[in-house]
Formats: sequence, structure tokens, C-alpha cells
Amino acid sequence: MKTDLESLEVCQKWQLPTAIKGAGIGLRSRHYQDIITKKPEVNWFEVISDNYFCAGGLPLFYLEKIRQDYPISLHGVGMSLGSTDPLNLDYLTRLKKLAARVEPDLISDHLSWISVNGHYLNDLIPLIYTEKVMEHVADRILQVQEFLGRQILIENPSPYLSFTDATMPEWEFIQGLVKKADCYLLLDVNNIYVNAVNNGFDPLKYLDNIPKARVKEMHLAGYEERENYLLDTHGYPVHPPVWELYQAALARFGAVPTSIEWDADIPSWEVLMAEAFKAEKLLKEVA
Repeated sequence: MKTDLESLEVCQKWQLPTAIKGAGIGLRSRHYQDIITKKPEVNWFEVISDNYFCAGGLPLFYLEKIRQDYPISLHGVGMSLGSTDPLNLDYLTRLKKLAARVEPDLISDHLSWISVNGHYLNDLIPLIYTEKVMEHVADRILQVQEFLGRQILIENPSPYLSFTDATMPEWEFIQGLVKKADCYLLLDVNNIYVNAVNNGFDPLKYLDNIPKARVKEMHLAGYEERENYLLDTHGYPVHPPVWELYQAALARFGAVPTSIEWDADIPSWEVLMAEAFKAEKLLKEVA
């Protein structure tokens, strides 16, 4: 007999493309020339969609050149899904136009909020995990998906605190949210580990409570060790305990496409390729 978790079936109104496979790399401007001239053996690239909303310019020129040879996943930071502000239709319109232009396989954003009363913050702010908040965010995701004409992925955050008013753990919130919104998950393994260390829970329990059918992409990145907490900086190689947790995630979810994120002190292309090669090796072991 199926458990409640296993019975969280995917009710697809839209078909989610599945062309992206294996390990990918987050596309950053310093590597444009290397990619275009050398055409490295990378499966796909993840793109920060907000950086390409202009109608023209060099970034979009390079993106379209790269898109000719590689599948693309669009990953945004501006939907502000948890905000009480109205959805930003200008933002969503720009995203929809970009998606029509580069035809991404996946579109994702974060389980967070960045705006209040029309003012935008320069960070991703965590949510209070309650049923009321879940209903609010699910409704906004449904509106976004209806506007875009496709399902999106939401990424689990890396909060540095927990709220006393929360009525459920993050994984329970995500379980309910993906069912209500009929969306998918971008599972950030580094975020789970950082969150587990900072807030004192078992990361394996987190994985065990995520519905398998909903995970369509994963993230790997590096954190920074501070005096009494971990900081999710995306500025280091993937740490050994995150690789270990990633292997557990692969054992549960299978060979889910995985992107290497590196946003601070961006290294040479060779360093990124080495990280992607490690992920690809582990992916092939469970394929």
C-alpha cells in the first residue's frame, strides 16, 4: 500500500520537457568566450534569467549563441513567490518573452520573497512555514504557471534561522505546497546541508520526506564556514559532506539533472568542469 507521501501523484496540465540530463554548469559571463570557441562537453547550462531580460545587448547575444549548442534551464531570483505584494506582471512578461526566445527546458525560482509594499530587497527572505502561508504561495505559483503556460520548479532555501510561529518543518511545507500548486522541485543539496547544520535537523530525514516524482533538478554548491554557522556563498568547491548527501539524494531520487553553482570568486572554466565531472560520475552510477 502506498504511503501518503508516495501517493503525491503528479497531475500534469502541461508536459514538462525532459531533454536536460546529467551534470550542467551555471552559465557566467566570464566563461562566454571559452564556451563559444571551445564548445566544451557540457550537457547543459543553467542561466540566471534576470540577467537576460533586456531586448538586446551582449549578454543576450552570447546566450543565444550558446543556446544553439546546449540545452538551457532558466533560474530566476525575482518572482518573490512568498510576498504579499501582487505578482510582478512586468517581471513575468519579461520572463515569458525570454523563454519564448531561448526555449528553456526548465524554469525555476526560489521558495522565498524579496519585495514588500513595492520595495525590493537584495536578498532572498525565508518564509514562515504554516498552512496559511502554504495556501498563499501555492496560489501564487498557480497564477505564475497559468501565465507562463507551463509548470515551474521551486528551490528550497537556505534560511539561517527558524520562526517560532512555524507549525511544520520545511519538508512538510514543501510536501503540501507541491501538491497544492502542482509544481516541481529544484532540490538544492547544499542548502539542505547548510540548513541542517545551522538549524539542527537530520538532512537524511529531509530527503526521505520529499516526494520523489517532484524532483526534476538538483543544485550543488560550496559554503563558507563561519565561527558558529555555515554561510551559503556559492564561492567554494562542493564540500565532502555535501557530496555525501548528494549520493543519498541520488539513491532516493535517481539520476536527476544537476547543476554546479558558483557565484562568488568565480574560478576558471577548468575548475568548474572538474566539479561537473564529479557530479556526472555519480549520476552515471545510478543511471
